Amino acid sequence: MKTDYKNWMPKGMVFNMAGIAGGFLVFYVVFGVLPVLPQGKVRTVVGIILLVLTILFALVALWMLLMYRAFSYNGNRQMSKQIIEGVAAYVNIPDGGKGLDVGCGSGALTIACAKRNPKASMIGIDRWGKEYASFSKQLCENNSKAEGVNNTSFEQGDATHLDFADETFDAVTSNYVYHNIPSRDRQAILLETLRTLKKGGTFAIHDIMSKGRYGDMQEFVKRLKDMGYEEVKLIDTTNGMFMSRFEALWMELSGSTILVGRK
Repeated sequence: MKTDYKNWMPKGMVFNMAGIAGGFLVFYVVFGVLPVLPQGKVRTVVGIILLVLTILFALVALWMLLMYRAFSYNGNRQMSKQIIEGVAAYVNIPDGGKGLDVGCGSGALTIACAKRNPKASMIGIDRWGKEYASFSKQLCENNSKAEGVNNTSFEQGDATHLDFADETFDAVTSNYVYHNIPSRDRQAILLETLRTLKKGGTFAIHDIMSKGRYGDMQEFVKRLKDMGYEEVKLIDTTNGMFMSRFEALWMELSGSTILVGRK
C-alpha cells in the first residue's frame, strides 16, 4: 500500500478550469472566426469577448497547474511535504499524551506528528466537505497504515465547535485550515482550538494570518500572554522557511505564519 496525500490543489479543479478555457476557445472559433455570425460589429464584439474570456480562464488554469505541481508530494518542489514536516517539528507530546490536528484533510500532518511522537497518540478531525471530495476518513486511515503508524485516529469534526472538553490535549496543531472557514472572527476559532489544550501543552498552528483574514495578530499574541500562556510566537514562513516571498506572492500565500508556543 502506498500513501496518497492528494494535493492541496485538486486535480479536478485544474481540469475543470482548463475545460472552461477550452470551451470558450471553441465558442471563439465558432462565433468569432467562422462565418456563423454575419461579418460586422456584432461578430467583432462577440469575438473579442470570447477571446478575452478564453485567455483569462487559460491563465487561471495555468496558475492552478503550477500550484498543483508545487504542492505535489511526488514532484520536485514538494512544498506541501516541507510545510507538513516543518509544522510537525513544533509538536511535542509527552509519552502517553495525545494531540489534536484540526482539519486533517488526508491525514498528512496528523501522521507526521504521530511519527515524531511515537509514544503518544494523535487524533485528526475534519468535516471532509464537498470542496475536497477526494479527502476522507478512510483515506486518512489508509495513509496511516501505509506509513506503518498505529498511534493515530480520525473523526468527523467542526473546527468552530470542537467536541472535546477543555484541556483535553497535550498538543494542538493545524495547517492552512481556518482561512477556508467563512468567519468574521478567526481569532475566535484559534481560541476554540486552544481551549482544548492542557496547561503546559504546546501548539503549532500554520495559516495565512494576514490582517484582512485574522485582524491584528500581534494583539492576539499579547492577549494570550495576558491569559497566562507561557510562550507565544508568530513565525513568518514566507521568508525562506517554507517558501520564498515570490512563491508566497504568486501562490496567494502571503501572510503565511505559524502561531507556536506553550500554554
